[in-house]
Amino acid sequence: MRTVSIAPGEHYHIFNRGNNKQLIFLDERDWVRFMFLIIHLQSPIVFQNLSRQVNHFVKNRAFNINEGEIEKIISKRYVELINFTLMPNHFHLTVHELEEGGIAKYMQRILCAHTKYFNTKYKKSGHLFQGPYKAVHITNNKQLLYLSTYIHKNSRELVGWKNKENIYPWSSYQDYVNKNRWGKLLSMDLVLDQFQNNKEYDDFVKSSVAKEIAEKLESDYLINI
Repeated sequence: MRTVSIAPGEHYHIFNRGNNKQLIFLDERDWVRFMFLIIHLQSPIVFQNLSRQVNHFVKNRAFNINEGEIEKIISKRYVELINFTLMPNHFHLTVHELEEGGIAKYMQRILCAHTKYFNTKYKKSGHLFQGPYKAVHITNNKQLLYLSTYIHKNSRELVGWKNKENIYPWSSYQDYVNKNRWGKLLSMDLVLDQFQNNKEYDDFVKSSVAKEIAEKLESDYLINI
């Protein structure tokens, strides 16, 4: 059972992993589709034919969503996505709950959609994720900044990505330090407004030692992924 009470106006670290640590992404389209879900399901709006969006991203490195659709999502959204990273068998998000039950609806749609898609595509059945998603309440600004750093350095664990985290395609790190691919759909100001510019934030992340961050988070509140 979830022990954290989720309330509007508060921020949370949301994470989950594959059942028995199994992979939750097996090819590029799996990664792309899940990224579409976390970016665009912040409101109740339903998207049809996601394969078309996936195909467009694979070819153009961008989704085919116009400004009108983005504004509609923003006007109706029940959560804000602050940052994220996707890993082969787990994911991390920082999410701001805007209305009662927002995170619950957001995560239910994402996890159910990905599980159904994954099981159908790979002819599997049963649970893809290891139980309900985990939620940790972010109670102060220091915790928020440590979490942002932890999430954005997560990919350094992967072969070939150490010291290249800022170009890892399945993370918001590149959006924070280069060009924001998602516009208003990624709410970066809460973190970035605390730095003079993007480079200062990048230096902050790079100067933080990943092991120390992990130990700090684990000692305070993090359940090991």
